[in-house]
Amino acid sequence: MKPTVRHLVVVLGDQLDAGSAAFDGFDPARDAVWMAEVRSEAEQVWSHKARIAFFLAAMRHFRDELRARGLRVYYRELTDSTLQDELKKSVRQLQPRRVIVVEPGEWRVREELRQATPLLEIRPDRHFICWPEEFAAYAKERKQMRLEFFYRYLRRRHRILMAGEKPVGGRWNFDKENRAPFGKDGPGLVPRPIGFPPDAITRDVLGLVEQRFPEHPGRLGNFDWPVTSKQAAAALNDFILNRLPRFGLFQDAMWAGEPYLYHSRLSAALNLKLLDPREVIAAAVRAWENRQAPLPAVEGFVRQILGWREYVHGIYWRFMPEYAGRNVLGADLPLPAFYWTGDTEINCLRQVIGQTLAYGYAHHIQRLMVTGLYALLLGVNPTEVHKWYLAVYVDAVEWVELPNVLGMSQYADGGIMASKPYIASGKYIQRMSNYCQSCRFKPDRATGPAACPFTTLYWDFLMRHEKKLAGNPRLMMQLKNLARLDGAQRKAIRRQAAALRRAASRPAA
Repeated sequence: MKPTVRHLVVVLGDQLDAGSAAFDGFDPARDAVWMAEVRSEAEQVWSHKARIAFFLAAMRHFRDELRARGLRVYYRELTDSTLQDELKKSVRQLQPRRVIVVEPGEWRVREELRQATPLLEIRPDRHFICWPEEFAAYAKERKQMRLEFFYRYLRRRHRILMAGEKPVGGRWNFDKENRAPFGKDGPGLVPRPIGFPPDAITRDVLGLVEQRFPEHPGRLGNFDWPVTSKQAAAALNDFILNRLPRFGLFQDAMWAGEPYLYHSRLSAALNLKLLDPREVIAAAVRAWENRQAPLPAVEGFVRQILGWREYVHGIYWRFMPEYAGRNVLGADLPLPAFYWTGDTEINCLRQVIGQTLAYGYAHHIQRLMVTGLYALLLGVNPTEVHKWYLAVYVDAVEWVELPNVLGMSQYADGGIMASKPYIASGKYIQRMSNYCQSCRFKPDRATGPAACPFTTLYWDFLMRHEKKLAGNPRLMMQLKNLARLDGAQRKAIRRQAAALRRAASRPAA
């Protein structure tokens, strides 16, 4: 006898929220949950082993939590099939009246589910504070979309860090206070984020990933991510108590051998919906109200969650699928092979890529101003850069990763998301880290054997795109500095940059 199912609720790997709209009206006697692990999702990009393991471990824990509550769960463990084919098969077998899913976090997945069954009902994702429809209405009334004004809009609308109609502290942001380097003595003793030793379920997943994905990049020896909502709540509490007070001041700083510093390490749990952003924001605001953390630190953190996270989600759904192909700077080089190995003489890149391979993690400045900056200055095709970021970071889901990479990091969207390319010479990295101390390249040199590749490529980038960038007021000072270079200097920089690009384009040995 075939099982009878009224509603089949599809739960994707980044939708592990028992309070989501997919469960509205759920009747345990008549409805069922459907989940599937499919190899193709791990191979859309060459995913880091820790990213695969995080998704699978969190999914299996969520499955068991639902079953413990008495819900019927049809769960397919790792199969070589596709998500679309697995769902088609289950719909034929279970014959539900309706298939329900919350808005997926990836355009491709949504289209595949639509093609899998005409019974599909897509429900809004209440996880987000600003739904795509609200974002589209907000954007329609403006000539340009800028984070700062969108962030203020959400602060006012949801009464977050507000004193009447004005921001608490009299300012909307504290960026100037939130960009300090550590100085020559370094960060000192930093409280390490709470870790979660793998339990039996997670250990099984780690073994499965090593067995089924042996050639994939990254390592699993440091795997201690929160894979349940209870663990995610503990990680949030740990951050609020131990690192939020100094987060703001040092949020842009980097230091060799310190992967986490004062960062929260909560993005992975947020992006799989193990944490609600409202809960995270409220915890940070309470810390300020209780005088556990200063306002600049709290505002800087709230800006990341309420501002950037909601902003990139709105950008993604407003401009996809066309957005993914944008490349206004015409960048066309392949991604250097060392991005998959860390095997490079450039110490900052070696440090950040090595950390990424070891942990599946790098904080936002390491991503934007080291790996992202180098790819931008070099002229790497933004699609290749996007695929790398989607592959190597545990927290990567396309709705958040794609706009951050194409728009913020690579400026491939021509200014939809950011008002200027985020470019800098090696001097920025020298100021914000200790990476340059043990590197043979000199950040103040653009040519010669000791020239920093970042500095060479910085000036070359300005020369290559001088006409296109000339009207941007935020680049006025940089272009004035460029104008001071004489013909001989420009020729030498171009020659050295061309050699860097040739070397970067060579295939791995």
